[in-house]
Amino acid sequence: MRRTGAGGTLPATSPMKDRPMTAPYFAANPAELPDREALTSMSGLAFMRGILDGTVPGPPIAQTLNYRLDSVADGRVTFRGSPLFDHCNPMGTVHGGWYGTLLDSCMACAVMTKVPQGSVYTTLEYKVNIIRPIPLGLEILAEGIASHAGRSTGVAEGTIRGVEDGKLYATGSTTCIIMKMT
Repeated sequence: MRRTGAGGTLPATSPMKDRPMTAPYFAANPAELPDREALTSMSGLAFMRGILDGTVPGPPIAQTLNYRLDSVADGRVTFRGSPLFDHCNPMGTVHGGWYGTLLDSCMACAVMTKVPQGSVYTTLEYKVNIIRPIPLGLEILAEGIASHAGRSTGVAEGTIRGVEDGKLYATGSTTCIIMKMT
Protein backbone atom coordinates (compact mmCIF):
# COMPACT_ATOMS: atom_id res chain seq x y z
CA MET A 1 0.00 0.00 0.00
CA ARG A 2 1.33 3.45 -0.89
CA ARG A 3 0.81 6.22 1.66
CA THR A 4 1.04 9.75 0.32
CA GLY A 5 3.26 12.28 2.01
CA ALA A 6 6.04 10.00 3.24
CA GLY A 7 7.26 8.80 -0.14
CA GLY A 8 7.51 5.15 0.91
CA THR A 9 5.62 1.93 0.62
CA LEU A 10 4.10 0.31 3.69
CA PRO A 11 2.95 -3.32 3.79
CA ALA A 12 -0.42 -3.93 2.09
CA THR A 13 -1.52 -5.83 5.19
CA SER A 14 -0.66 -2.98 7.51
CA PRO A 15 -3.43 -2.01 9.96
CA MET A 16 -2.55 1.61 9.06
CA LYS A 17 -4.74 1.33 5.95
CA ASP A 18 -7.84 1.66 8.15
CA ARG A 19 -6.54 4.58 10.24
CA PRO A 20 -7.14 8.23 9.40
CA MET A 21 -4.00 10.04 8.24
CA THR A 22 -3.67 12.46 11.12
CA ALA A 23 -0.73 13.18 13.37
CA PRO A 24 0.35 12.03 15.81
CA TYR A 25 -0.22 8.37 15.13
CA PHE A 26 1.69 5.86 17.25
CA ALA A 27 2.21 2.26 16.17
CA ALA A 28 0.06 -0.01 18.35
CA ASN A 29 1.78 -3.30 17.44
CA PRO A 30 4.83 -4.54 15.48
CA ALA A 31 2.79 -5.04 12.28
CA GLU A 32 2.14 -1.29 12.16
CA LEU A 33 5.83 -0.40 12.08
CA PRO A 34 7.34 0.06 8.60
CA ASP A 35 9.27 -2.97 7.35
CA ARG A 36 12.79 -2.85 5.89
CA GLU A 37 11.50 -2.34 2.35
CA ALA A 38 9.41 0.63 3.44
CA LEU A 39 12.27 2.10 5.47
CA THR A 40 14.76 1.93 2.60
CA SER A 41 12.29 3.13 -0.05
CA MET A 42 12.46 6.72 1.20
CA SER A 43 15.06 9.16 2.47
CA GLY A 44 15.36 9.78 6.18
CA LEU A 45 13.92 13.25 5.71
CA ALA A 46 10.86 11.83 3.90
CA PHE A 47 10.47 9.22 6.65
CA MET A 48 10.54 11.85 9.41
CA ARG A 49 8.11 14.07 7.51
CA GLY A 50 5.84 11.03 7.19
CA ILE A 51 5.80 10.61 10.97
CA LEU A 52 5.05 14.32 11.35
CA ASP A 53 2.11 14.24 8.92
CA GLY A 54 0.77 10.90 10.21
CA THR A 55 1.40 8.80 7.09
CA VAL A 56 4.11 6.84 8.93
CA PRO A 57 3.43 5.69 12.50
CA GLY A 58 5.40 7.23 15.33
CA PRO A 59 7.30 5.03 17.76
CA PRO A 60 5.24 3.62 20.62
CA ILE A 61 7.81 4.83 23.18
CA ALA A 62 6.79 8.40 22.39
CA GLN A 63 3.25 7.69 23.50
CA THR A 64 4.48 5.91 26.63
CA LEU A 65 6.75 8.82 27.60
CA ASN A 66 4.28 11.57 26.59
CA TYR A 67 6.08 13.26 23.72
CA ARG A 68 5.51 13.73 19.99
CA LEU A 69 7.29 14.97 16.92
CA ASP A 70 6.79 18.73 16.61
CA SER A 71 8.87 19.84 13.61
CA VAL A 72 11.15 18.38 10.95
CA ALA A 73 13.67 20.12 8.68
CA ASP A 74 16.84 19.00 6.96
CA GLY A 75 19.28 18.37 9.82
CA ARG A 76 16.91 19.55 12.55
CA VAL A 77 14.14 17.80 14.52
CA THR A 78 12.08 18.97 17.49
CA PHE A 79 9.94 16.92 19.85
CA ARG A 80 7.39 18.40 22.27
CA GLY A 81 6.31 16.75 25.50
CA SER A 82 5.98 16.92 29.25
CA PRO A 83 7.02 14.52 31.99
CA LEU A 84 4.28 12.93 34.08
CA PHE A 85 4.30 11.35 37.53
CA ASP A 86 4.74 7.97 35.77
CA HIS A 87 8.19 9.19 34.65
CA CYS A 88 9.50 9.88 38.17
CA ASN A 89 12.27 8.14 40.05
CA PRO A 90 11.85 7.03 43.69
CA MET A 91 12.78 10.56 44.87
CA GLY A 92 9.82 12.05 42.99
CA THR A 93 11.83 13.86 40.32
CA VAL A 94 11.87 13.16 36.59
CA HIS A 95 13.97 10.07 35.90
CA GLY A 96 17.19 10.66 33.96
CA GLY A 97 16.01 8.10 31.42
CA TRP A 98 13.23 10.49 30.35
CA TYR A 99 15.80 13.19 29.56
CA GLY A 100 17.97 10.59 27.80
CA THR A 101 15.13 9.25 25.68
CA LEU A 102 14.00 12.70 24.57
CA LEU A 103 17.56 13.73 23.69
CA ASP A 104 18.34 10.42 21.95
CA SER A 105 15.12 10.82 19.94
CA CYS A 106 15.70 14.40 18.80
CA MET A 107 19.42 14.01 18.12
CA ALA A 108 19.22 10.67 16.30
CA CYS A 109 16.20 11.81 14.28
CA ALA A 110 18.12 14.94 13.25
CA VAL A 111 20.77 12.58 11.85
CA MET A 112 17.97 10.53 10.25
CA THR A 113 16.94 13.56 8.18
CA LYS A 114 20.37 13.38 6.50
CA VAL A 115 20.24 9.62 5.74
CA PRO A 116 19.80 8.88 2.02
CA GLN A 117 17.24 6.54 0.50
CA GLY A 118 18.45 2.95 0.75
CA SER A 119 20.19 3.47 4.09
CA VAL A 120 19.24 3.21 7.77
CA TYR A 121 20.84 4.43 10.99
CA THR A 122 20.98 3.71 14.69
CA THR A 123 22.52 5.33 17.75
CA LEU A 124 26.06 4.21 18.58
CA GLU A 125 26.39 6.29 21.74
CA TYR A 126 25.00 9.38 23.39
CA LYS A 127 25.78 11.60 26.34
CA VAL A 128 23.36 13.60 28.46
CA ASN A 129 24.04 16.55 30.77
CA ILE A 130 21.12 17.28 33.11
CA ILE A 131 21.35 20.92 34.16
CA ARG A 132 18.27 21.24 36.37
CA PRO A 133 15.16 19.19 37.21
CA ILE A 134 12.16 19.56 34.92
CA PRO A 135 8.99 20.26 36.93
CA LEU A 136 6.27 17.66 36.37
CA GLY A 137 3.86 18.73 33.67
CA LEU A 138 6.14 21.44 32.24
CA GLU A 139 5.94 21.40 28.45
CA ILE A 140 9.39 21.14 26.88
CA LEU A 141 10.94 21.25 23.43
CA ALA A 142 13.74 18.78 22.71
CA GLU A 143 15.68 19.97 19.67
CA GLY A 144 18.32 17.99 17.81
CA ILE A 145 20.67 19.47 15.23
CA ALA A 146 22.87 17.30 13.01
CA SER A 147 26.39 18.70 12.67
CA HIS A 148 27.75 15.89 10.46
CA ALA A 149 26.33 13.07 8.36
CA GLY A 150 28.76 11.11 6.23
CA ARG A 151 28.85 7.69 4.59
CA SER A 152 29.01 5.77 7.84
CA THR A 153 28.53 8.12 10.81
CA GLY A 154 26.37 11.01 11.88
CA VAL A 155 26.86 13.43 14.78
CA ALA A 156 24.28 15.67 16.46
CA GLU A 157 23.74 17.86 19.51
CA GLY A 158 20.54 18.40 21.43
CA THR A 159 18.86 20.58 24.03
CA ILE A 160 15.78 20.37 26.23
CA ARG A 161 14.20 23.75 27.00
CA GLY A 162 11.00 24.74 28.78
CA VAL A 163 8.36 26.15 26.44
CA GLU A 164 6.97 28.65 28.98
CA ASP A 165 10.11 29.58 30.88
CA GLY A 166 12.75 29.19 28.12
CA LYS A 167 15.14 27.59 30.63
CA LEU A 168 17.73 25.06 29.50
CA TYR A 169 17.13 21.76 31.32
CA ALA A 170 19.54 19.40 29.57
CA THR A 171 21.99 19.07 26.71
CA GLY A 172 23.32 16.08 24.84
CA SER A 173 25.45 14.79 22.01
CA THR A 174 25.29 11.64 19.92
CA THR A 175 27.12 9.59 17.32
CA CYS A 176 25.05 7.41 15.00
CA ILE A 177 26.06 4.72 12.52
CA ILE A 178 24.67 5.05 8.98
CA MET A 179 24.36 1.78 7.04
CA LYS A 180 23.67 1.35 3.32
CA MET A 181 21.12 -1.47 2.91
CA THR A 182 20.55 -1.56 -0.85
